[in-house]
Amino acid sequence: QVQLVESGGGLVQPGGSLRLSCALSGFALSIFHMSWYRQAPGKERELVASISIADNTNYAGSVKGRFTISRDNDKNTVDLQMNSLKGEDTAVYYCKADSTITRRNYWGQGTQVTVSS
Repeated sequence: QVQLVESGGGLVQPGGSLRLSCALSGFALSIFHMSWYRQAPGKERELVASISIADNTNYAGSVKGRFTISRDNDKNTVDLQMNSLKGEDTAVYYCKADSTITRRNYWGQGTQVTVSS
């Protein structure tokens, strides 16, 4: 059974930084394309960043240059480093894993990020 657990969310002031982490258990991270999504109140869930099994990365335009996604297959974790945070980054952030073997996808439970002074 694949499980994803996010951590690292919290309250931060505008201009600050946070690092989110997603731990995958039950299978090897190396076979999954990994993504971070977010959902703000009243809005649809949106893709923030993704990283493929070949370490190719992709970012939403709104976070490009501020956020960095990375993966550690040895630790079975994927991180999202968020710098220069803005109020509009406030959302619940979710980790998603897409299996390259079974084509199934899995979601974490989410972690709240609030950017406010």
